[in-house]
Amino acid sequence: MHQSGHAPSSPVYSSAKSHTMISSSQHSSKLRYVSLGVLVVQSTSLVLIMRYSRTQKEDGPRYLASSAVVSAEVLKILVCTFLVFMENNFSVQAMSQLFQEIVNKPMDTMKLAIPAGIYTLQNNLLYVALSNLDAATFQVTYQLKILTTALFSISMLGKRLGLNQWLSLLFLMAGVTLVQWPSEPQGGSEQKTRSAGSQLVGLITVLMACVSSGFAGVYFEMILKGTKQSLWVRNIQLGLFSFIFGFIGMMAYDGQSVWQSGMFQGYNMISWTVVILQALGGLIVAVVIKYADNILKGFAASVSIIASAFTSYLFLGDFNPTGVFFLGATLVIAATFLYSYDCKPASNSAVQI
Repeated sequence: MHQSGHAPSSPVYSSAKSHTMISSSQHSSKLRYVSLGVLVVQSTSLVLIMRYSRTQKEDGPRYLASSAVVSAEVLKILVCTFLVFMENNFSVQAMSQLFQEIVNKPMDTMKLAIPAGIYTLQNNLLYVALSNLDAATFQVTYQLKILTTALFSISMLGKRLGLNQWLSLLFLMAGVTLVQWPSEPQGGSEQKTRSAGSQLVGLITVLMACVSSGFAGVYFEMILKGTKQSLWVRNIQLGLFSFIFGFIGMMAYDGQSVWQSGMFQGYNMISWTVVILQALGGLIVAVVIKYADNILKGFAASVSIIASAFTSYLFLGDFNPTGVFFLGATLVIAATFLYSYDCKPASNSAVQI
């Protein structure tokens, strides 16, 4: 009698396999919401603490924004180097491999110079923006990076958007316009003029940051799609160029202050917290994308906007909400969800974006 070459599956084996799949699914679900929570906390706290650090009254000199950008890049390089070692079980060979990837492939490494320079500019712009805009207004306006990223994706990557996504971009522009709608500031005419000027400077710098964020992000994605290098190795290469550009910018713009009082003048616990949050921000987003889909990322952005608005109003005292602002913020929050609705859940390859 002919017997099949496949043995019947054991009930015990099937049960164990089913239990493993359920356990894996639960673990993935937990990681998804943990990563979501981490992203909300990081994005909200960075904006709020950066805003507080740039507006609080201090006895001595305030820390240099250009110095904070350089410090964040150094910290990011150190963290990524540690992660590369961890991926290779702390092998000594990992150092030689890292050296080969960065030094022995100069043309490959040089590709990161363009996005590194733009990211450095963007990081400096964020400090200027948050010196002139309250955290809530900044958070809402900064969502325009969705628009700039979409436009650069269409022109550089040939991406096509669905109807929902085009509608979301219209909602986004309408919402940001309402949020930036001039309100009547309190105080005398001199204070009103100063407030209007500050608002304009903040708006221009946010718009510049959105454009640079969109272009650099899409350009970085183009580079990563053509290579098989580790995300952390690419971030080290990016960080090295960002450090060089940031250091040149710091010496060109704040060189006299650095020579007189040192690079770390005015640093305290708050400014170091800003540096740490800024350094870890991009790395946290990279890890989050692996577990959370685009809808959850949109939800994280929405929660961050709401948290920033409440904290700015209750604790920082620099934000007076109006009906027009809430209408604009609602449109922007709706836009983040609508834009993500047609997107496919992020695959593992998307971690390298």
